Amino acid sequence: MISENELLAATPLESVEIEGWGPRQSGKVRDIYRRDGLRLLITTDRVSAFDVVLGTIPFKGQVLNQLSAWWFEQTRDIVANHMLDVPDPNVMLAREASPLPVEVIVRGFITGVTKTSLWTLYEQGERRPYGIQLPDGLRKNDPLPEPILTPTTKAEQGAHDEALTRSAIIERGLVEKGIYEQVEAAALALFKRGQAIAEQAGLILVDTKYEFGLIDGEVVLIDEVHTPDSSRYWIAGTGGNGEPPQNFDKEFLRVWFAQQGYRGEGTPPIMPPEFKAQVADRYISAYERLTQLPFVPGDQPTATRIIQTLAHYQG
Repeated sequence: MISENELLAATPLESVEIEGWGPRQSGKVRDIYRRDGLRLLITTDRVSAFDVVLGTIPFKGQVLNQLSAWWFEQTRDIVANHMLDVPDPNVMLAREASPLPVEVIVRGFITGVTKTSLWTLYEQGERRPYGIQLPDGLRKNDPLPEPILTPTTKAEQGAHDEALTRSAIIERGLVEKGIYEQVEAAALALFKRGQAIAEQAGLILVDTKYEFGLIDGEVVLIDEVHTPDSSRYWIAGTGGNGEPPQNFDKEFLRVWFAQQGYRGEGTPPIMPPEFKAQVADRYISAYERLTQLPFVPGDQPTATRIIQTLAHYQG
């Protein structure tokens, strides 16, 4: 396991300029380049919550990139994905896809602290969030009767996702009915696979976000899969009696910001270095528990390494 001193000494990757791949497009977490039907995805150490970029966490980008690559391999039999190669710990080469304009969140439990979380809506009296009927009497962190799909629009940076129902997606023509039915089936199967693998690691996959696209008319899984950024993981056997489950995901970070009085509005507070190291340690621990592989930090500085690697890459 990487030491706290190594985490504190690391220089987080905020962004990187790559020659020969055209203009850079920056998302909340990734720097994206396109060329010849390919997409170069560089996962930085930027961290976002409440639809806002909140700073950087050392080695977070490497964890997300390598964990997504691992999960893409574990789920190829369920649905195709866009990954072609991983030339660097922070970089993925992917096939260019036409992203569907909705994100699909699969939820197995009722929880959360954000304004759009299932628990927040339920606590406010909403019993049909996303058009799905929920029973009375649920408590925070209870399992749902069965996993549910709660789709949202894909917000641009600085904007907020819009909750959608299945019927609204189809009626508004956001996704053709047959395509969306494939997406639903794939998402539920991916979630089931994710829960089974997480269980073997002593974790519970609570909820997760999937993004899909089309390549030559085929539905493919894109972006990331089952990472601590896109998923909520609890440690099995923890929580209860009024105590929340211990987690290995971004909820730890969301709760810290919420405790500082920040929930996405105004200027976010600055994370202390020691807190960043704590968050990084949780990302790394999640990677090691899920994959059963040791985390090997890439050479620093990360940006220099990536530039040198891609300068000689012929993929």
